[in-house]
Amino acid sequence: MSKTRQASHPVISTTVIVAALGYFVDIYDLQLFNLVSKASLRGIGITDEALVDKYDYMLFLYQMAGMLAGGILWGILGDKKGRKSILFGSIVMYSVANILNGFVVNVEQYAVIRFFAGLGLAGELGAAITLVSETIETEKRGWGTMLIVTVGALGAVAANLIAQKFPWQISYFIGGGLGLLLLLLRVGTFESGMFDKMKSADVVRGNFGMLFTNRERFVKYLFCIFVGLPVWYCIGVLIKFSETFASVVGITEGNVKVGNAIMFAYIGLSVGDLLSGTLSQVFRSRKKVVAGYLFGTIVLVVIYLFYHQVTATWFYFMCFMLGCATGYWALFVTIAAEQFGTNIRATVATTVPNFVRGANIPLILSYKALEPTVGSIEAALVVGAIAIGLALLAIFSLKETFTKNLDYLEHP
Repeated sequence: MSKTRQASHPVISTTVIVAALGYFVDIYDLQLFNLVSKASLRGIGITDEALVDKYDYMLFLYQMAGMLAGGILWGILGDKKGRKSILFGSIVMYSVANILNGFVVNVEQYAVIRFFAGLGLAGELGAAITLVSETIETEKRGWGTMLIVTVGALGAVAANLIAQKFPWQISYFIGGGLGLLLLLLRVGTFESGMFDKMKSADVVRGNFGMLFTNRERFVKYLFCIFVGLPVWYCIGVLIKFSETFASVVGITEGNVKVGNAIMFAYIGLSVGDLLSGTLSQVFRSRKKVVAGYLFGTIVLVVIYLFYHQVTATWFYFMCFMLGCATGYWALFVTIAAEQFGTNIRATVATTVPNFVRGANIPLILSYKALEPTVGSIEAALVVGAIAIGLALLAIFSLKETFTKNLDYLEHP
């Protein structure tokens, strides 16, 4: 029988620490793949650069397919079986996949393992946010979710540093080993008391279809997804193609490398999440803080795209600032979790961030489709206007949830 505790859990606890370190390894793996995928493809014998690019994108799609499927799978299981078991189940899956990544010898193996890595990576954050939100008292739960994402974002920094120091195989082994070490802390974590209370109720749990059978519920769910779009617009377009934008704006001194751009952006994300979480507690509002961050993102995107003839140092500083401005990931997932009842909360908290990550594909494809016609800057501006515009519409439409009691159920 799992240990349970009602919503009086201290902010700093084994549960929060495991959740934060689990997300650290989650982000480590996501960004490590971006950093070493091409080198690893060459390492398994792909010498044609056109094929390297083709297979790199194919592997990304396999990983994303796993994340989209995993978001639904882990979310449903989180509401049916419990938050704690899903948290550790997802950690085990992506940790083993990380280790197996180091042994691949062909593209087919790589594709299958990236699918299962994505499947595992999809579950950790949603389960962590749901578990922590339900085990910390109402007005302090924002501190717990803030710590998870603040620590987690630093996984990208670790991935960049390790990828520069070690071969790609060893880098994967390190990530997998770190994840498996977290299992040692399993005995100190608690299941959500709200979940255990719900198990004895006569209610449908983990029904993904419930999100689509009620118009108000569906619109609310869609708006939760919209709120997170600017984060992956900045990471997936502006930072991913940072070398292109650096070339367009003109770097007068030094060179820009995408790995370093990612690292500085994620340092910014960590700082931004720490600050946004603190501000939400001070102002007792999640909506106001996210709205402020979105307006800040607009200003910084314009500077990033239109301020020309800069040094590499300045460009990296702008990557850091973009990370800070989009450092509301913890608030975004917390808002989503707090909008819905206990019987579908894990489903929402797990699917929403993964659907936002999946939106990276249409964002990139839209950017790439526009780029040949209007140019890199203009294409990025159009895509960004849509992503940020939808996020602003959503955040002003959703209800404030800072002091909301989460101990309630959704009914068909």
